[in-house]
Amino acid sequence: MDWTTILKAQQTDFIQRLKSGDLLHCEKEGQHSELTVISGERLQQLRDFCWDMAEKYRRTSSNPIRDVFINNMKGKLGEEVVKSRLGDFVTEVDYEKRIGGDGKIDFTLTSDSSIGIQVKARYGNFDKVQWSISREEIEKNAVLVCILIQEEVSEAQSEYNLILAGFLPTNIIKSAGVKAFVGIDELLYPGALRGYLESLTSSDADKYISLGTECFNKKDYKGAIDDFTQAININPNYAKAYFNRGLARYHLGDKQSAIDDWTQAIRINPNYADTYYSRGLAHSELGDNQSAIDDYTQAININPNYDLAYCNRGIARSELGDKQGAIDDYSQAININPNYDLAYCNRGIARSKLGDKQGAINDYTQAININPNDADAYFHRGYNHYHLGDNQSAIDDFTQAIKINPNDADAYFNRGVIHSELGDKQGAIINYRKAADIYKKEGNETQYQNAIKQIFKDEG
Repeated sequence: MDWTTILKAQQTDFIQRLKSGDLLHCEKEGQHSELTVISGERLQQLRDFCWDMAEKYRRTSSNPIRDVFINNMKGKLGEEVVKSRLGDFVTEVDYEKRIGGDGKIDFTLTSDSSIGIQVKARYGNFDKVQWSISREEIEKNAVLVCILIQEEVSEAQSEYNLILAGFLPTNIIKSAGVKAFVGIDELLYPGALRGYLESLTSSDADKYISLGTECFNKKDYKGAIDDFTQAININPNYAKAYFNRGLARYHLGDKQSAIDDWTQAIRINPNYADTYYSRGLAHSELGDNQSAIDDYTQAININPNYDLAYCNRGIARSELGDKQGAIDDYSQAININPNYDLAYCNRGIARSKLGDKQGAINDYTQAININPNDADAYFHRGYNHYHLGDNQSAIDDFTQAIKINPNDADAYFNRGVIHSELGDKQGAIINYRKAADIYKKEGNETQYQNAIKQIFKDEG
């Protein structure tokens, strides 16, 4: 017998009790209840929120502000029912903080953000009302939850009696067009909602996720991809599986396939900042800095304290020539994380290119204070000391960079330049020869020839 058969039978019994008004009612959060009553201060908070949202978006809507309020109110009433019944089991998607709304997802499971819940609330007679769900909402959510509002929604209604009418797994909803419509007799009994959601978090797909994670941690990326693919085959709406497979493909150097996986993960769950951040990295490494900036920006919209996203957006902006925009991003990353040495170093590079050599030196110094083994910070600080005419400080910095990284050919070369300008030809030749040896081993023919020319020049 199919597992839905029992729930359909219970739904038939529920509809009979609905006709007689004999409903289960419990006000305790997290406990099953077919009826939820919202009034008083709780209702006033929802009403104030919906007016604020109506006012905020009135310019982007062609509808009168009252209609916008009522539409918002219907949605929030429905969400309030789900919050009161599922409690901490779910996490609400706060569309007030997101650009472009909630991304067609109202809730996600606290234990698995890839599992979305779409809530639809309608007013009308239970035997006539229908709930609609779009094809996009079907693709992004695991479950549709339907709420029946007993009172017509208005600005002044003092109390609402809301019925948890039932639910449907989205994978069994048939959509012939842009939207699918379901009546109460097509729904499954609401008492099983939590149990069904719990079953989604302990499926065979999760076993493959665990196996794939083990492979990934052992750097067996091909094995990880195989396991994550199995998880996707079991649950095609498992955003975490796509995200993890993208990471494995990224580590194998297949950036485009990683982007494809992360794009699919975003379609399923558009509220996970790490997915946008990861896709941004891949776009950047493929040279598509504008797409990278767009992804980092979306990651920041979701998580305004994402210091890594600010820093990497700064790098992408710098690559596109927007040095001041890059500095602003690095500064924000530092505000969030004052010990972010890479952000200081990158800001120093941007300031140097804009001519602020002393500001650059200050940033490199801060990076070195945080990480005394940052050879790049010493090298760049030496370069800026040199351009400010402080040759001895420049030599000291290049020397320290070489101590940390004995194969830093550029540090040898630049130290040679300074020795040459100070009249120490022998010291210059020693540094140029060391730089030439390293450039040759690296296969950097251009720099190798440049170092050889400097040797001949100083040898006279």
